[in-house]
Amino acid sequence: MKKVGIVMGSDSDLPVLEKAAETLKKYGVPYEMHVYSAHRTPAEAKAFAENAEENGFGAIIAAAGKAAHLAGSLAANTVLPVIGIPVKSSTLDGLDALLSTVQMPTGIPVATVAIDGAENAALLAIEILSVSDGELRGKLKEARKAAAQKVLEKNRAVEEKFNR
Repeated sequence: MKKVGIVMGSDSDLPVLEKAAETLKKYGVPYEMHVYSAHRTPAEAKAFAENAEENGFGAIIAAAGKAAHLAGSLAANTVLPVIGIPVKSSTLDGLDALLSTVQMPTGIPVATVAIDGAENAALLAIEILSVSDGELRGKLKEARKAAAQKVLEKNRAVEEKFNR
């Protein structure tokens, strides 16, 4: 199975990215975590992206706040799917990071999830990997069924209480 690269621009992003790691673990997807900055360690970030495919990665999750150029700089150096997580900062509550991540120029796409949306980033990476992994796709289908069942159980409880 291909692994997922999780790259953060600063270790202050780690509390957000731990949710991605937990989700990948839950599905049995291998991953690696790194701290590379688009601005402070551009050579290392570029090398990671350029070598990701040959190093066994199938997708990359990149999280950064403020200017949030990390996902774009990684995407510019690989054809693997890159999923950007804009991280909330104290300055503009993550709106700056969201716009920096989502507004990529034509030809260098970055899939972007919600501000601090690490769990969805991991699930999107899992969906990407599941295209060529039936077992992983089955796990996703089972998780969706379980989530639907929980909602239906809550609906029954509400109906019993209020629809008499």
